[in-house]
Amino acid sequence: MLIRVGYEITFELPQPSPVLLMLYLHPSRAETTRRPDRIEVWPNAPISQYIDSYGNRCGRMVAQAGRLTFKNDAEVEDCGLTDLQVPSAPQMQVQQLADEVLVFLLPSRYCEVDSELKDIAWKLFQGTDPGWPRVQAICDYVHRHIRFDYMQARATRTAMDVYREQVGVCRDFMHLAITFCRCCNIPARYCTGYLGDIGVPPVAAEMDFSAWFEVYLGGQWYAFDARNNLPRIGRVLMARGRDAADVALTTIFGANQLKSFKVWTYEVKPN
Repeated sequence: MLIRVGYEITFELPQPSPVLLMLYLHPSRAETTRRPDRIEVWPNAPISQYIDSYGNRCGRMVAQAGRLTFKNDAEVEDCGLTDLQVPSAPQMQVQQLADEVLVFLLPSRYCEVDSELKDIAWKLFQGTDPGWPRVQAICDYVHRHIRFDYMQARATRTAMDVYREQVGVCRDFMHLAITFCRCCNIPARYCTGYLGDIGVPPVAAEMDFSAWFEVYLGGQWYAFDARNNLPRIGRVLMARGRDAADVALTTIFGANQLKSFKVWTYEVKPN
């Protein structure tokens, strides 16, 4: 299966500003990229690249004042299968985890593991079987507990806010689920990328980047999605981190205003 992915995003900047970009496909997608993954920028400006501490491909540049547009249009090959399902995947003891996994048990900007959510998590999920069944129970709870409302998006909303307010967008669903997993000693990390309406009825709303999360069970990472709460086809990863703060797709060090935003991801049908 071929999936076409891309975006066109325009900002207005009142003054020259440094910019960080996480608008590339994740390096793990390099082997499956069939049309080059390349950022075009108007007005033209050089972009240098680096790999951050979480293994994400990033760019940096200095933008001039005025209109600034980023565009990318790539094609990736995908297996066409739904998210891998392994209900028998076991939970590992903390002392068994590799050093690099431990950070995904700790509190982060939007995931307050060191809060009353720890007690709430154990009260809610202590009766579930550890491992995959417990993660699925967490997803089921968050999926039922939170109402999706795009108009209620708020950049400052943390997992505790999500739990109390019972509303949010896809990142909020993931932050609460990630926090519950970490509270139950299950490593969990945030993912962002593309997820089109492949294998499911199309949604009338405008396309956007998507969030999901991964948990570490039995020595392997598995994808879960507390908002959709069913296995999906065609997740195309862009970046991973502890939470959304680690994977901001654009960071502009100066005043700016978003002028237009368009994302696309769909299956390319053979001729």
